[in-house]
Order: sequence, then structure tokens, then C-alpha cells
Amino acid sequence: MTGNAKYGLVVLGAGPAGEKGAAQADDHYRTTAPGVFAAGDVVGPLGLASMAMEQAWVAVCYAFGFEYKKEIDRFRPGYIFSIPEAAWVGLTEDQARAQGIAYEVGRSSFSANAKARISGFPDGLVKLVFQVPDKTLLGVHIVGELASELVHIGHFVMHEGSTIDRFIDATFAVPTRSEAYKYAAYDGLMRLDRRAGLRAAA
Repeated sequence: MTGNAKYGLVVLGAGPAGEKGAAQADDHYRTTAPGVFAAGDVVGPLGLASMAMEQAWVAVCYAFGFEYKKEIDRFRPGYIFSIPEAAWVGLTEDQARAQGIAYEVGRSSFSANAKARISGFPDGLVKLVFQVPDKTLLGVHIVGELASELVHIGHFVMHEGSTIDRFIDATFAVPTRSEAYKYAAYDGLMRLDRRAGLRAAA
């Protein structure tokens, strides 16, 4: 089948646990069987419901000629629905270091966040990984209540190719857990200032 299909069958669901035996699909999730598209576990890892849904949207749009969504997100948030939750998107410190990227981090603990303390769940933090010297956001890592929802704030900033200054400039409702982004950004800026001071002293 070539070009946009006028019809198709999209298979979304559980399949093999690994890549071995997974259905073969192209970037539009079109399989080798004419008119059949596949998304989710049946095409192999990552095995996340969120990614399966994104793949399915691409498959449906391509199968039926809709112009809404042409590719999956290049940033792929991950989530662990534990207590407390954990969520992340983008690079870790180790990954940035391995790629030879000059980076810095900014952290904000929920123990200093009014909303987290009011809720009775003050454990966890927001950590930002950003590039030096332009402050471009490279990764967001969150542990704590509602981490799976909070991670998308940083996710959208990464899509813009923006910097941690975006959190400084934004107005966050008070008190909210999302404020932690602003204070993590301030922490990152202070770390940059300390770096600059050390270089000047040297």
C-alpha cells in the first residue's frame, strides 16, 4: 500500500514481551499486511500505554487520511505510578555527560513547597537538567505526588527548545506543586553564578 490509505485496520493491544516476534511496522505503523496498521506492544518496546496511544493516533491518521498527527513525540515521557510517583522526560545527567554536553542542574524539594506540605505528601523533588551556557532545558525528573502530571510542564518547554528562564518568567498559582519548577530554575541559575564566581576567582 502506498501513500495515504483510504481505509485500514489499526491493531492496538498487548503482544510479545520483547522485540522478538513483534509485528513489523514502518514510521506510519503500517505493517506488511495490506490495510493493517499496528501500534502498542505488538510492535515491541517501549511498552507504555502513553506511547501506544500516540502510535495509534499516527496510525489512524495515516490510515484514514486525517491531517492531524504525522509522527510520534520526539520526547517520550516515562512514568512510574508508585507511591510516590516518578516521572521523567529528556536526558539524565549521565546521558548528558556521555554525550559530552556541558550541563548543570537545578533542584527544588517538595519539602519546601507549600502545596506539598499542606497536602501531607512533602516527599520528593523536581530536578531540571539544562545546557551550559545557553540554559536550554535538556531533561526533567520528578519524584513525588502528581509527578506524572507535573512532568508535562517541562515537556512542553522542551518542545519549544526553550530555556529554564521560561519557568522564571511564568506565573504559577500559589500555592501549587508546579511552583517547584520556578524554584528549581532559580537553583540552577544560582549554580551557574557560583560556577562563574569560581572561574573568576581562579
